[in-house]
Amino acid sequence: MVVKRQYDATRRQEQARLTRRAILSAAGKLFVDPGYAATPLTAVAAEAGVSVQTVYAIFGNKRQLLSDLVDVTIAGDDEAVALPDRAFVVEINALADPVAKLTRYAEHLAEIHARQADMMIALAGAATAEPDAAAIFQKNADDRRRGMTMFAAELASTGRLRADHDVESAADVLWLAMDVINYDWLVRQRGWPVERYRRWYVETVAAALLNAG
Repeated sequence: MVVKRQYDATRRQEQARLTRRAILSAAGKLFVDPGYAATPLTAVAAEAGVSVQTVYAIFGNKRQLLSDLVDVTIAGDDEAVALPDRAFVVEINALADPVAKLTRYAEHLAEIHARQADMMIALAGAATAEPDAAAIFQKNADDRRRGMTMFAAELASTGRLRADHDVESAADVLWLAMDVINYDWLVRQRGWPVERYRRWYVETVAAALLNAG
């Protein structure tokens, strides 16, 4: 009986995980088109193949669903791993050369933008009219700023920041350069190969922030 209860619990947990993923996937599709404001939770539930009560039970409300969707879309998973412990950050911090750090980050940036561009552009649009979306958009902007401040401090630790930059101004440059709008314009609209986009990011940021060493 104990084995059966353990099996049942594991099966329920897996089903809950799959249901949550299905709802997030449905929201990711519908919040982009027709958009956040135009999508009631009943539509998300229908797209996911669950009841609307299930959506409420898991997420509580539409704003929380959007917030969780943004987090999962950016991270690529639903794991509770702090930014400093993410594999790409650990790898960047292990590199000694600042250009190598930028190169590794450019690889990560291209990967996440390919995954999140539609969602983040839709969020920016929704934020102009929907207070919930605006709050989540601002939270994301603040999170990005904190992340880029960490990255700026890491670059500063190499001793290669130009004399006219400190951590704060370097974070400004990094925050601007990593914006999804750059990826959307260069790769998705202008047709740049991803490798060219990564090279553009490294060369642009290095020229703006680093001395010759």
